[in-house]
Amino acid sequence: MAFISIHSNQSNCLWPFALVSIIVVAMGSLSDCYDPLDPNGNITVTFDTYQWEDDGYSAKVTIQNFYQYRHVDQPGWKLGWIWAQNEMIWSMKGAFATKQGNCSSFKSDMLHSCVKDPEILDLMPDSSPDQMTDGCCRGGLLDAWAINPSKSFSSFQLKVGNLQANSFGTAPLNLTLMAPGLGYTCGPLLDVNPTVSLDIGGKRQVQVFRTWKTTCTYSSFIAAKTPVCCVSLSTFYNPTITACPLCSCGCRSADITTEICKRTSSPLTNDVQSDPDVVKCTDHMCPIRVHWHIMSNYVDHWRVKLTVTNYNYHKSFLDWNLLVQHPGFSQRTTIYSFNSTMLPDGFRDEVALFWGIPYVNAELISTTEDELGSVTTEMLLKKDMESFTFSHGWAFPRRLYFNGESCQMPLPDSFPTLPNGAVFIFAQPPHCLFLLLTYLTSQALLVPWL
Repeated sequence: MAFISIHSNQSNCLWPFALVSIIVVAMGSLSDCYDPLDPNGNITVTFDTYQWEDDGYSAKVTIQNFYQYRHVDQPGWKLGWIWAQNEMIWSMKGAFATKQGNCSSFKSDMLHSCVKDPEILDLMPDSSPDQMTDGCCRGGLLDAWAINPSKSFSSFQLKVGNLQANSFGTAPLNLTLMAPGLGYTCGPLLDVNPTVSLDIGGKRQVQVFRTWKTTCTYSSFIAAKTPVCCVSLSTFYNPTITACPLCSCGCRSADITTEICKRTSSPLTNDVQSDPDVVKCTDHMCPIRVHWHIMSNYVDHWRVKLTVTNYNYHKSFLDWNLLVQHPGFSQRTTIYSFNSTMLPDGFRDEVALFWGIPYVNAELISTTEDELGSVTTEMLLKKDMESFTFSHGWAFPRRLYFNGESCQMPLPDSFPTLPNGAVFIFAQPPHCLFLLLTYLTSQALLVPWL
């Protein structure tokens, strides 16, 4: 009986811990939407009603990317919703609905879409001019806000009809955003202050009739993706390379002799020429690897080589970007082969955003059987002599993101360490040794010759 009593007490004590664990996991999944390096990042969707029709209204829909370093890549965004009433789309410009649906109950055969849950895609840049509007037709691509704000939004116009008599319209329900895949969660469209724009050279304010607005946030937890990148490290003062952590983005198959691997659970088929999940077999199995190499150490700065390698056989990355958090970016930095900027929000003095130069390295090409696709640059990082030290990984980045996805970092205890006997030399700033040598030399010159 005593044993049963103790077991019961243990059960009573364990269930609160189980409940706490569930809450922690749930909070972790919710906080995954929050990024401390981009706390205000989101994609905002705005419906502006600017003209009333006989049985509906005309509206302008704008998709604005406020993420500092997360962009919408190919094949572009897809926007969907459910009509609150029996609305249909008379016509559209700047975008199109993927399905027309059954419009037989209407007299006109020119209706654009009669489905209850339309899905909208952006037009391509080479579309007919009479179908275009301002801010449209980029193939669904949205640049990151910190890289190119002028191409971080997309807009289209539509005429909505079949409303009830004396109805001013109801906001669409269940807004969904694919940009381009899963991961975005959108709130309900809410009434906000009507959008105001400037006219006549900015001297006149023009206000729309009604504005509905919502924000969509990204979560890798919701996207259910396996990691896409990892980080490796090396230095001039240590021959050992700290490789990407084993199985960073999944584990390779048991056959270690093959050169081609599939990242999903499906078996590798003979049709590998078009499979987007086929990558070069590695111990980390990541499609992208970022390598940080400390090339040399100078008096007040050091030289670093940064290389991004693409292990995908059938996927290239157009307009890629890389975000790096490093304490050295609080000082002056010289970048040779990438575009760069300091992140305006978050830890602005320690976070740098890199992207390619057009027609040079803006595209990270896929790998081939003979060569890996990669882009690389060298940089000079100025030292903060008040805090600089080679110990504790100071010379290595704290965090990296590729195309907005967090990269798997090695554990700090695996970072390249100083060789034996070099601790004292690197513990003090090198310029102190130089000053001491200069002082001793000057004193020797003052001694009269015997």
